[in-house]
Amino acid sequence: MADKSLNKGAAGLDETTWGHRWGYADTRFVVNPDRSVKVTGSRYAVSGYDMPGFLPFVEEMLGVQIDLDDVKLERMDKPVPAPKRNAAFSAALATVLAPAQISTDARERLVHSHGQTTADEVYQVLYTHLDRIVDMVVYPETQAQVEALIALAAAHDVCLVPYGGGTSVSCALKLPADETRTIVSVDMRRMDAIEWIDRENFRACVQAGITGSHLEERLAAEGFTCGHEPDSVELSTLGGWIATNASGMKKNRYGNIEDIVESVTLVTPRGVIEQLMPMPRVSMGIEPKHVAFGSEGNLGIITRAVIKIHRLPDVKRYGSYVFKDFRAGTAFLYDLAQAGVLPASIRLVDNVQFRFGQALKGRPTSSDKLMGAAQKTFLFSVKGFDPHEIVAATIVMEGTAEEVEHQAAMVKRYAARHGGVSGGAHNGQRGYMLTYAIAYIRDFLTDYHIIGETYETTVPWSRIQEVCDAVAERAMAMHREFGLPGKAYVSPRITQLYHTGVCIYFTHGFSAKGAEAPDRIFATIEHAMRETIMAHGGSISHHHGIGKLRRDFLPQTLTPASVDLLREVKEGIDPDNVFGIANNVFAPETNGH
Repeated sequence: MADKSLNKGAAGLDETTWGHRWGYADTRFVVNPDRSVKVTGSRYAVSGYDMPGFLPFVEEMLGVQIDLDDVKLERMDKPVPAPKRNAAFSAALATVLAPAQISTDARERLVHSHGQTTADEVYQVLYTHLDRIVDMVVYPETQAQVEALIALAAAHDVCLVPYGGGTSVSCALKLPADETRTIVSVDMRRMDAIEWIDRENFRACVQAGITGSHLEERLAAEGFTCGHEPDSVELSTLGGWIATNASGMKKNRYGNIEDIVESVTLVTPRGVIEQLMPMPRVSMGIEPKHVAFGSEGNLGIITRAVIKIHRLPDVKRYGSYVFKDFRAGTAFLYDLAQAGVLPASIRLVDNVQFRFGQALKGRPTSSDKLMGAAQKTFLFSVKGFDPHEIVAATIVMEGTAEEVEHQAAMVKRYAARHGGVSGGAHNGQRGYMLTYAIAYIRDFLTDYHIIGETYETTVPWSRIQEVCDAVAERAMAMHREFGLPGKAYVSPRITQLYHTGVCIYFTHGFSAKGAEAPDRIFATIEHAMRETIMAHGGSISHHHGIGKLRRDFLPQTLTPASVDLLREVKEGIDPDNVFGIANNVFAPETNGH
């Protein structure tokens, strides 16, 4: 069911969202009578044409036959208990917020009670039930209202949960089942203004509820860009980026969120934490603003930030290269990173995702068939590439014409050293833009008893292949252990490069047809995958955060003294636990699923 609460129409498009499922209501994958697949609407490059290779590819990868008549039906009578009321708080709140800013509507409460974590949130809200639902949703519109709201919550023993775009995939929005207080979701998306732009010094003050798509649209109208572009950029918010310590696809040029933000305003029960004068850099001792990064809703509400902005690039150019295998592609990335000339974005997909990209193409025309035959002859007969080993790198270059020319020349030079063959600008652009549409595939396949998720990690250069191999082996072993049909789908891609390592983004899924409690099976396997990642040198997370999903792995990440420090910070600024969402070190240990 679609959510009409945010249909402002950025860039002329209807922004009604699905609510519980991912994304916009004008977009979904549908099956045609001939078993080809189409994406509805016109929002994405993949929209509006038939894809005959989609289902055959999925069936090949999972080793199952999809029965299109056997659809897992969403539960339409979703249970929503009556809200737990705090009469004194409600009466006081009515003096601060207008009636249109307060809701106890059952559906609004349900939508605000989960993020987008597959097994622990989306699957449960669609097919079973959530253990805890928020009791009220509020929509503050000013800094003063946020401050008053927090003061009232502290005075009346109410739990507040900050809410941005609802795109969390770490169970950060999953409510503690044992919370007995009234829980109020604080939806920040009405605080979405750009308060000012300092053109000379390239900075802007932006309210934290703005989504990435609106931020870029409004900055572009003034000739600027922020450049932070996570996969969720259409829906996620500036405050959410800070609260999760996020990373974007173009971090090579614009930086990660901690590089982009100069100052943060964090409202806590003990007052406002804020650097009074934004600066490019300052040596002032320990900077309190850093507690906002990765705070995951535990400490307060982020209301605004001063961010760096850039002139819109003179030139944007896409590119792509194919390599004989994942090792060759990784070696190319390594040399390019050490050379110090990275394009705005460069990503390496493995053979499975490369072939999936081909499956997402439409019916070939006669000229397409001729061109495809010529390309295949060159790659497979002349160059000797194996169609089941070949991988691809997609590239985005931005800047002045001179910068882009230099980047293109360097990329070409290093690609040639590793046997890379240009795949052209069109394939590069298509591969980059497919990122946004692919997120909808999870919900489409879930209807046919296929469950999947993505998870990411940071890995040193020297352990990339080790981690990839170990994850694949563990996934297959656990697939057999649970007696699941077919085989597991496990596919890595390298999405961000650093001097000392990379971010690897895994996609993992399997058919759960006939399995009892497939969400619990998936959660157990996912937990085991993170164990494997960390056992072989990977990090607890690269940009998704900890939430509750990865709480068990903190002892491998932080010393006891570090955990004590964070808890003392919490005690100092939120002694009554007004912000009781219980993420990160404040989440209870589960010892696995």
